[in-house]
Amino acid sequence: MSIIRQFYGHAPALLTDLYQLTMACAHWHNGTGEREAVFHLFYRRAPFDNRFALACGLDAAIDYIQNFTFDEGDIDYLATLQDNAGNPLFAEGFLDYLRNFRFTGSVDAVPEGSAVFPHQPMLRVTAPMIQAQMLETPLLTLMNFPTLVATKAARIVHVAAGDAVLDFGLRKAQGADGGVTASRAAYIGGCAGSANVLAGKLFGIPVSGTHAHSWIMSFDSELDAFNAYADAFPDQTVFLVDTYNSIEGVRNAIRAGRRLRMDGHKLAGIRLDSGDLATLSQNARDMLDEAGFEEVPIIASSSLDEQSIGALKQAGAPIVIWAVGTRLTTGQPDAALDGVYKLGAIRADWGSWSYRMKLSDTPGKSSRPGVQQVRRYYEQDEPIADLLYDIAAPNTRWRARQGGEWREFAADAEHVEMLVPIFRAGELIYEQPDLEAVRAYAGEQFSLFAERPDYPVLVDYYLEKSTRDLHAWLAARDDTEYAQSLHPSSSSEEAS
Repeated sequence: MSIIRQFYGHAPALLTDLYQLTMACAHWHNGTGEREAVFHLFYRRAPFDNRFALACGLDAAIDYIQNFTFDEGDIDYLATLQDNAGNPLFAEGFLDYLRNFRFTGSVDAVPEGSAVFPHQPMLRVTAPMIQAQMLETPLLTLMNFPTLVATKAARIVHVAAGDAVLDFGLRKAQGADGGVTASRAAYIGGCAGSANVLAGKLFGIPVSGTHAHSWIMSFDSELDAFNAYADAFPDQTVFLVDTYNSIEGVRNAIRAGRRLRMDGHKLAGIRLDSGDLATLSQNARDMLDEAGFEEVPIIASSSLDEQSIGALKQAGAPIVIWAVGTRLTTGQPDAALDGVYKLGAIRADWGSWSYRMKLSDTPGKSSRPGVQQVRRYYEQDEPIADLLYDIAAPNTRWRARQGGEWREFAADAEHVEMLVPIFRAGELIYEQPDLEAVRAYAGEQFSLFAERPDYPVLVDYYLEKSTRDLHAWLAARDDTEYAQSLHPSSSSEEAS
């Protein structure tokens, strides 16, 4: 079960922007809300200069859609809202509509943990316009943040090169639910465990931790504090050694470790949380080894991320466990994933799709029309190229520009369709894998693409041409002109 029902007990329908509800009401008022529409959820720029992101948050999105209803408390609150003239903002008939609201459309999405490139849809909603529109804000908030954190975690784990990485960021998270969401996403990204006990309870993530500086400071001496902690947890004792002086802290840890050993227990580790970690860890390793504690691991924390861990690994620091907090849980230095949710097509009265796209003077902010899918081609189980295409196209040659050349793919070439069916006619048909399977898949996906900066991410000829044609038509038309339909067959000429 996702964070939605475990944390909130229900799917909060009012977890949305007001304009989603005013647009829905306007569609209801004008009789345009039942037109079938297609929206795509995608991001524009990959976080952390990583070129791709690991899609995350689908479990919460499924839970939300499956339980998306307005209760009487929601309706009562919406009835109190007023317009600028002091009248009820929402008509009583629209509130009655919300009382009976249920999602009846279709959703396709990439499985959690999939590597997704910019402008490729992570999720596609096909539903009556009101239903699809009202899902925009909750789907973005449920998928943007965990995708950011899962990608950050995977980068850190990749640099750690087999060392355990622990999520220690709850206290710096963006709120309680942000902290829980981040812990789950970090685990999917490859973290070995978390200090977040609630995440452990909700998702079965292994939990771990040491003690705080305040534990040491509450005793008259550091050695007394270590011994007292060891008495309480003789088989799970990790000492934080930098409260006063790190080198002296290591000496006291060794003294307490000898006492543990005499009682038949083992010192589980020491943690460094400040200072020159490369030098301190090497000094600590020498001291531990000389004292006969060669098996005792050194854990490091202190504002770690993939850059600092990479530098410490390069310097030969003998650290084998990395406790990563703020920079992981808050996705630094990228505050948010640039995820958006854009309309691609509306079903016309005569049954075919009428294409829609957003124009922008800002490079990269225009959207693509159509009903989009991503085809990932393989050779001998290795991905060789991604092709974004339009499944509503009457035909395609599976052809795309790569550099200055055309690249073609045989119709029967080995491939997978990245967006898989999740909901049909409002019913969940997708069998969600368990968290361990998602985590394993995410690790495989990151490894496949992390070392491939030249991996081809292509756009099918037909989709490229229909985008270009619609862009030109929209840019040239008179603003007073009625938005005519651009049917796919009007852009089906072959590439020359």
